[in-house]
Amino acid sequence: MSYRSLSFIPNFNDHNVFSNRFNQIDKMFSTLTGEKPISDTPTYNLCQINEIEYQLTLSIPGYQEKELDISVHNNQLSIQGKKENSDTQEYNKWLHKGIVFNNFSLNFNLDHKIKVKKAELSLGLLKLDFECNIPEEEKPKKISINVPNDTKKIDKK
Repeated sequence: MSYRSLSFIPNFNDHNVFSNRFNQIDKMFSTLTGEKPISDTPTYNLCQINEIEYQLTLSIPGYQEKELDISVHNNQLSIQGKKENSDTQEYNKWLHKGIVFNNFSLNFNLDHKIKVKKAELSLGLLKLDFECNIPEEEKPKKISINVPNDTKKIDKK
């Protein structure tokens, strides 16, 4: 039996044809409407380390610690990235500009038993370590079956 109290919003960035098509359609509609694409939010991995420890890793290359804000309020984890002026160098003409630093905001609902232990930024990856401590009274319990020992013995003669 597996008890899971993590409730992270699912992401469409699986390695399959659907997610690639979704990203392409999302970007096409955002170009037409002027809205920010949903797929511009950073991709992430969620890994279970052991029974109580989990790790969330976000891919945010180019962001510095001072451009990130991580907070937990009312069991809601909020991760925001606000890029300071990335075009500090003036260029005469962009021939291609594929690296875009958009501001982002990700929110995750956390169960009250989940605590963020630490956050670390290294090589463009933001890693958050979580601990999920389930109180003993909330863990599933195995109920043993007792057989009464009052059956009469039959004497064989």
